This record gives sequence, structure tokens and C-alpha cells, in this order.
Amino acid sequence: MTPDTPSHSVEVAVLGAGPAGTGAAIAAAAAGRSVLLIDEAPAAGGQIYRKAPDALLPARRDAGDTDPDRRAGDALRRELHDSGVGTAFGWRVWSAMRIERGFRLDAIGFGAPHSVEAAALLIATGAIERVLPFPGWTTPGVVGLAAATTMLKSQRISPGARVVVAGAGPLLAAVAAGVLKAGTEVAAVVDVNGPANWLAATPDMALRPRLAAQGAGWMLRLLQARVPFHFRAKVVRALGDERLEAVEIASVDNRARRCSGAPPIRVEADALCVGHGLAPSTELPRLLRAECVFDRALGGWRPAIDAFGRTSVAGLYVAGDGAGILGAQAALLAGRTAGAAIAADLRGIAPVPQAWWTGWRSRRFGAAMTGLTATNTAVAREIPAETIVCRCEDVTRAEIDAGYDAGARDVNQLKHFTRCGMGPCQGRSCGEAAAELLALRLVADGEVPDVEAGRRRAGQWTGRTPLRPVPLSALVGSFSYDDIPVPEPAPL
Repeated sequence: MTPDTPSHSVEVAVLGAGPAGTGAAIAAAAAGRSVLLIDEAPAAGGQIYRKAPDALLPARRDAGDTDPDRRAGDALRRELHDSGVGTAFGWRVWSAMRIERGFRLDAIGFGAPHSVEAAALLIATGAIERVLPFPGWTTPGVVGLAAATTMLKSQRISPGARVVVAGAGPLLAAVAAGVLKAGTEVAAVVDVNGPANWLAATPDMALRPRLAAQGAGWMLRLLQARVPFHFRAKVVRALGDERLEAVEIASVDNRARRCSGAPPIRVEADALCVGHGLAPSTELPRLLRAECVFDRALGGWRPAIDAFGRTSVAGLYVAGDGAGILGAQAALLAGRTAGAAIAADLRGIAPVPQAWWTGWRSRRFGAAMTGLTATNTAVAREIPAETIVCRCEDVTRAEIDAGYDAGARDVNQLKHFTRCGMGPCQGRSCGEAAAELLALRLVADGEVPDVEAGRRRAGQWTGRTPLRPVPLSALVGSFSYDDIPVPEPAPL
């Protein structure tokens, strides 16, 4: 960093202002700690409680607002405003390191560099979207379910005029209902799951009646609009040259394998919103060398934490979906627990454990929703050889298989052999698919007993900086060559 980089020193730095991070920051500040809450977004809320620009909000505010996520987000932002927590919105953290005092974060905020030093660091960076590739998935007009959610929530913009919503999990109904609310057409909803899968999740869904009712409302809206539903089906191809023109849909069995004999259905569309669930965002824990474990039930690789969010690295905590996909309410409770624990740890006293029943309904509900997205293996197995897996570096499945044949047995070797994961996204888009493909080959060759063992063997990308692309000009700043110190020549 440049010598004039503004430096901030606090007791607790919280990265990520979704429910978990905001809850943690408020709890730590309530216990008397100095806290700085950092997020790239212009306001707290995260993905689920994302704040739309004021110009797009109805003039209701107190009366007539029927959006529960917006009400919950507004309430959380008011609580944050009254908490005394310091905030740094619009900051992009690109580096983190351990220092003698604790941790140092480097960020770019409004075009200027900043650094933050803190005794304790809580990471609440949420989840990354999982999209398992298929032919044509890089065609303009194909977007992830999470990206579509951002467009719909933050700007009230539909991804297209005629939209197919596909993949697995509860985001399907949410996005499809949002597209209808935006005034555009839903051409089809395509779900790998069948009605039996949803029925099996019903007891756990009933533990959160409000959320279950919200989901039922979305479904009713879609049924009233006569939106075609394709259960036990998946997208097998996106068609179009300059942009998306149509989507091909094929039936699958109860293990998400394509059924033979039945020809695909073609659906005309100018947008496809697709996603196969979420995975914990682990870039920062990996960079700081925190221990991680593979847990498919919670989304995949996640940091190993205790009941208070403590990781294997002293002073480093993780809360929310970044520690396992369980949803917004469970994330908020985990964040508040971790924030209180950080404050206690800094005082050298034992934190007060939560009663076992605190939040158990939210956790059961979230686990059930995550379970509806656990179809990765069958979907990955059927990715055609010519399909691009790493869209940044144009690496196909055939090239990944060739990398395995050349000796790659983990994702870092694969990166070295193929450049998969070396692009601007640093493996966030392709990492899940690449690791699943490696695991399948390890099983097929008898090197591991099952895909779960294969995923553990394939591992994770090594954490590296920069965590996000940043402009070099923002790091270098303004200087002249006269400012560069030139050491004295070494004596002869």
C-alpha cells in the first residue's frame, strides 16, 4: 500500500454486512467493543435484505408495505444505525493477513486505498452461487438465480421479457414470482426435484410458518399465471448465437440422471435464470489458513467452527452462510452469538452458550432447503465433454479430464495443468464443477470409495490475493520517480 493509505484501528472488524455480519457487529458493539463493519454494498442487508435505491421504493414506508424481506431489512438497518457500529460501505477488501496485533485488511473504497487493523476478525461473506455447466451456459441472456435476485431486488429489473427459471431449490419459486411481479413472462419453471422431494421437506418447512407461507404465496402466484412447471427435469442446452433464443429441457430420474428415449422439450426464451444451490464463500478463511471441512449437507467446503463461530485460527471467526448454508434467520442468530463471543473472548472471559433450542427451527428449515439442492453429482456426471467449465479461461470438461489423465488429483494441480480457476473470478464460478468432476474420476478409477471422499481429496483452491480485481492505479496512487527510495550501492 502507498505511504498515505488511511489506516483504521478497531478491536473488531466484521467483513460482510448481511444478517450474520450486521448481527455480529451490533452484538459486539453492545458489549462495549469498537467495531468496524465493512461491505462492498452501499448499505447493510446482504443478498436477502438488499436495499433498493430510495427512488424505486413505494412511498408507503410505514403502512402498506407487504414485502417481509424489505421490512426485516429496514428493521436491521435501523438497529445498526442506533448501535454505534462504525461502517465502511462501498469498500472492496482485496487482501487479508495475520499481524502481531491480530489481522490487517486492505481495501479499496471510492477509488482510494484503506487498511484496517483489528484484534479480532469476523468473516460473514455469505455464499457463492453454484451453477453446474451445460452447453450454451455462457450465452448472453443466461444468468444465475442469485444474479437474477439482485436485479429484481435492487433495481426491480427483470432479466428478460420471456424467462425460463431452472435448477434446484427454493430460489426457483422466489425468482419466478419476482419475474412475474416485474411485469414479464415466466416461460417455464424447471426443477430437478420432484413433488416427492418437496413433500419430504414439508415437516421441516412447517417449522417456519411465515417462510412456508411466503413460499406458498409464490407458488400460488405462479399457478394463477398458468406458468408451466417441469418437475424432475433439467436444462440440457441453451440455444442462441448473439444471445439466448431458446432452452432445451430434458426429463431426469429421481437421482437427477437424464432419462433415455424422451426427446428434449424446446422452450423459446430470451433469458434463463439457472442455479444449483449455494456454497459457503471460503476465500478469506482459506487465505488465512483456517481449517475447512467438506460437508455437502451444508453446501460443501466450509470453515471448521465451534458453537461460537471460532475457527482454528486464534481471533478469527466465521458466521452465517459462509460457515454453512442455513438461511438468513439462522445466519442472524449465528452472527449475534459470534459477536457476543468475540466481545467475551477479548475480555478474557467465557462466552455464554446459547440454549440448544435457540434457533433450531431456523437451522432445520435452512438445512431442508439446502438439501433440495444436493444434486451436484448426477448433474456434473452428465456434463458433455465439449462444454466450457471455466468460462474465464475457456477450459472444457474434456480438458479437465485430460488434466486428470496427466496426473492432476486436486484442484490446485488441475489449475496448474489447465488454467482452470486462474481467471478474474478465481474459481468462484467453476470451482464446484471442476472439483466434482475430479471426484467422479477418482471414484471411477478406484482411488477413493465415494464422491464425498473424492471431494475431500480434490480439495480447494489455495487462497491468494487479490481476493477481488482491483485497479492498479488505486493501489499505487500519485507519485513521481523522485519519491522512490533508491538504496545505496552495495560496497565492492
